[in-house]
Amino acid sequence: MTDAPLKRSILATPATDAELLRVAARSNADEVLLDLEDSLAPREKSSARDGLVEMVREHDWSDQRLSYRINAVRTQWWYEDVISVLEQSGSLIDDVVVPKVESEFDVRTVDNLIDSIAANTGQDLSQVGIVAQVETAAGVANVEDIVHGSERLNTLLFGPGDYIASLGRESGISVDESTYEGHYWHYPLSRISQAAASEDLLAVDGPYTRYKDIDGFERSCQHASMLGFAGKITVHPTQVEPANDVFSLSSEEIEQAREIVSAYERADGIATIDGLLVDDETYEIARRLLARAEKEKSRR
Repeated sequence: MTDAPLKRSILATPATDAELLRVAARSNADEVLLDLEDSLAPREKSSARDGLVEMVREHDWSDQRLSYRINAVRTQWWYEDVISVLEQSGSLIDDVVVPKVESEFDVRTVDNLIDSIAANTGQDLSQVGIVAQVETAAGVANVEDIVHGSERLNTLLFGPGDYIASLGRESGISVDESTYEGHYWHYPLSRISQAAASEDLLAVDGPYTRYKDIDGFERSCQHASMLGFAGKITVHPTQVEPANDVFSLSSEEIEQAREIVSAYERADGIATIDGLLVDDETYEIARRLLARAEKEKSRR
């Protein structure tokens, strides 16, 4: 993604909890995600939309991205989640998170509705992106098609809880990974990361719910980072800084990027560093890394 936003830490909070939202707004999370889906009982979903709009308007989001998660497109609630919130506060929303995405048509359906809202209300909703949450066996199987669902699509988000349930294994994400030889989530994370990279999208890992286990959380972040993920969902403010640290560029990576850019731009012909060729693609990657480093610096 040429001008990819920072999504090292996305702090998720129920859309009905005003106090948690205030904490999230004051945090150093790159993005705050307000949830209308799993964190709410069915009887709460309709009234939660108005509460979400009210809370969105109460805070200054200029230093953070703001997203909200709708209900899945196969439920009775999803279209009102999109219409009600975007009609009233579309200019303040950066991303609509679509859960349980299983095909590119799920993404396209939400994209078409956003375009209809923009046309009917006269709003410019071009800044509203879509995040596809891939969290079922079907979603992982179809992830290479999902990435083609919309020009608004900017991120693939893994959902481990529903994914493991869709495999018919124990529910929840509190599985004891130590009993599994290897990285328990390697397969779905690899599929999602590869698909995201193929279309220049971001990949963000799902939550680690044992929020008091910071060491375990950091290991989970490190595994995801090594597989090409740009960030992680956080469920508690104490997870924000560890996520930001793990998913930030190291000083060595920044310095190497500077050397590559400098060598390429100084070269009269073929650029090399320590005898290694610096081609156009390497130069562009280094330029992106430096641009990302500037964004990370501005968030400190």
